[in-house]
Amino acid sequence: MRKLLIFAEQGFTVAALLMYSGAIFVLILSGGASQDDIVEYDTSLIRIIFFLFYAVTFFLLVLRWKKTLYFFVLAKDILLYSLIVLVIVSITWSFEPSTTLKNSFTLLNSSLFGVYFASRYSLKQQLHLLAWTFGIVIVLSFIFAVALPKYGIQNDIGSPKLRGVFVHKNGLGARMVTSSTVFFILAYQAKRRSLILWVGFSLSVLLLLLSVSTSSLVNLLIIIFAFFAFQIWRWSYRVMIPTLILVATISQILYFWLSNDADILFSSLGKDSTLTGRTELWPLVMDMIWKHPWLGYGYGGFWQGWDGESAYIWRGSGWFPNHPHSGYLALCLDLGFLGLGLFCLGFCRSYLKGFSWVRSSKTAFDIWPLLHMTYIALASLTESALLESNSLNWMLYVAACLSVRMTHQNQIMKKM
Repeated sequence: MRKLLIFAEQGFTVAALLMYSGAIFVLILSGGASQDDIVEYDTSLIRIIFFLFYAVTFFLLVLRWKKTLYFFVLAKDILLYSLIVLVIVSITWSFEPSTTLKNSFTLLNSSLFGVYFASRYSLKQQLHLLAWTFGIVIVLSFIFAVALPKYGIQNDIGSPKLRGVFVHKNGLGARMVTSSTVFFILAYQAKRRSLILWVGFSLSVLLLLLSVSTSSLVNLLIIIFAFFAFQIWRWSYRVMIPTLILVATISQILYFWLSNDADILFSSLGKDSTLTGRTELWPLVMDMIWKHPWLGYGYGGFWQGWDGESAYIWRGSGWFPNHPHSGYLALCLDLGFLGLGLFCLGFCRSYLKGFSWVRSSKTAFDIWPLLHMTYIALASLTESALLESNSLNWMLYVAACLSVRMTHQNQIMKKM
């Protein structure tokens, strides 16, 4: 009976991860519409499913209330908790309080699932559950592309691009970065009997390439490089310090070379120097940030079409974005520099603790939190992938931050 309950709980976790990934449901309910298409469809089914996941997550946390409370106290990530509280209280100054109320409720529950994921499962178990989730996504993406091309193929951006079970090709590309990272870590650690894991990694990369998501491909290459660079931190100081200096020197040379030849680099990747209009959008966004620099417009209170403050952006840019294509600018619009400061301080503290944990550990699993935080920092440069409600990225970020802090505290307690 106990094994059956554990299996059922793991099944719930995989189903929740699949839902938070944004796969399948939105694509089907929209009738295969593109992310940029203005299509009205009933989202009540999605809201009901998410509400059920919220309820089950809360029940599981309460069921293990002693462990949950212990986890909260021991992790004591005050900066992360403060950021979530700031989201909730932003209702008081929001330009659209009803939207802020709804979005803050979903963000809180997304964060609670991150708490559940980190407190219930070890890093190894987290990666295996993510592998099952992405395995389902990979299989369904190929099925949709072949059997249901109306849904699996995106045809409104020039030549057809694969989008699998997501509403946009960039959605598939972004998820395949995380999928590739998960399968790579598991395959690297397994060594023996890792064929199926390397197949998962290869199929993830193939889907990423077929999505033609350039930024996701660049992010994946950086993540793979970071995986090996982080392992240098485990070497003896006599070898580690010269190696890190060498890596830093090469990185600086590459940075200056890329800065001087940015146009050539962008053209070789099929992009223009405006990053598909982003650099023209960002000055307009900064204009609006400086109107309410400290607290912003409330969580989700800015982008209200022609009826909100976003009308200035729409008139000035000549197109109709629903986010600033930058997680950091999105955070400033929502919560001002106070919110951005809380996030950056919390990120840096968790990142440093992640390095401390990697230094004292031996497995590839322990590098996962650092890699995901690195990915969040990179993806947020050109996509609003930071403080999103009902988002896999945010949920995994919460789990990563709490996991490294928990393992760091346990490590300290063992030495005492």
